[in-house]
Amino acid sequence: MTDLLLRNAMVLQIDADGGHVHLLHEHDVIIRGNRIESVQPTGQADPSHFGEVINVDGRLIMPGLINTHSHVPMVIFRGLAEDVTIDKWFNDYMWPLESNLQAEDVYWGMQLGLAEMIRAGVTSVADHYFYMDEAAQAVEKAGTRALLAWAIFGSQGTPMIERTREFVQRWQGAGGGRIRTWFAPHAPYTCDDGFLRASVATAKALGVGIHIHVSETMEQTQASVAKRGMTPVQVLQETGVFDVPTILAHVCGALPQDITLMAKHQTGIAHAPKTYLKLAMGMAPVIAFREAGIPVGLATDGAVSNNTLDIWESLRLMAMLQKDRAHTPEVMTIAEALYVATRESARVIGLPDDLGAVEPGYLADLIVVDLSGIHHQPLHSVTASLVYNMQPADVQTVIVDGKVVMRDRELLTLDEGEIVSQVRASTTRLAQRVPDQRIQSYNP
Repeated sequence: MTDLLLRNAMVLQIDADGGHVHLLHEHDVIIRGNRIESVQPTGQADPSHFGEVINVDGRLIMPGLINTHSHVPMVIFRGLAEDVTIDKWFNDYMWPLESNLQAEDVYWGMQLGLAEMIRAGVTSVADHYFYMDEAAQAVEKAGTRALLAWAIFGSQGTPMIERTREFVQRWQGAGGGRIRTWFAPHAPYTCDDGFLRASVATAKALGVGIHIHVSETMEQTQASVAKRGMTPVQVLQETGVFDVPTILAHVCGALPQDITLMAKHQTGIAHAPKTYLKLAMGMAPVIAFREAGIPVGLATDGAVSNNTLDIWESLRLMAMLQKDRAHTPEVMTIAEALYVATRESARVIGLPDDLGAVEPGYLADLIVVDLSGIHHQPLHSVTASLVYNMQPADVQTVIVDGKVVMRDRELLTLDEGEIVSQVRASTTRLAQRVPDQRIQSYNP
């Protein structure tokens, strides 16, 4: 593995407590193997001692972004479920469309989504989808980092738990450690208690966590209370899901007692505000989660409910919508928002000591950002521009695990032309929709 010197950069550093953001000017970042060795003033390191030198020329180096909950291969269905309610989105569109899905579709769809995310500065993703062997192959090829979980439904029975157990074992630690694997029972409303308990038992035996949707809307919470006398979050507690580390997707329908309960366990919440707006799901109480000590990470969800995999957009929307929800612009400050996007998102995916900071000892998952664009001028505040002005095209270079995967906007690991050609070849087949032919039914 080549040692790498990033010369003459502005470096974004975020305090571990989330209170302050610092900018170091005219600094070098030294990478040995796959980790950051040092961050030091430019001129102290001899370039001849490095296998590769990149002159950053005053641009900004910051941690690579983390997408804490997505269905990346779903990009192949982008634009096919617009302007519909959440129940129609599931029952009449998404789950009928996914009945067309084949393993090869996931391979090419995953590459398409990874290419989009690399171009936007996303270096890690927690993905929750089907045919995850093919998704893992795509991640291996792309050179990015991923926490992969094979989504399963209770209707598939316990043989599916065994199949996904084999997937977890097969890919755990693959890609030189870039790939980790968890369990993914879909949600309490698609998995009965017995199925959830069996999933937990298997996750415990393998020493892994669970990535699951829960309380996506307040209507789901109310329906669960009416049917069972407990909230979906309480169902997870009852079935042992909180006995292992969890990523909880959405939780827009959290009640105060749910927040108290989640705070007692090793939970992290994936927050995808664009999806919530587009499907009119209601907005998750991010400030209340964080005040209770529950980490929150940024997410895009899938491209059929978001249309893009742009974490910068999620960052902006989170900050503004939490201000609106609290009826004051003084909450979710720029420093807090950047902390959520970096260190706290790393905590959600279980890597708080490895990702989310440009500091010695951390994994070298970094992006170089160009703030010279007209939409950043005049650049009075670098940090405000990062939260409120950034466009994916401002990301110039992406480094994952110490290796350059995009340089000066050129992808080095993926062939965009081939990916687009392969995806387009299956467009007609994938777009066929037979409402009564679906992989699952939404009936919370």
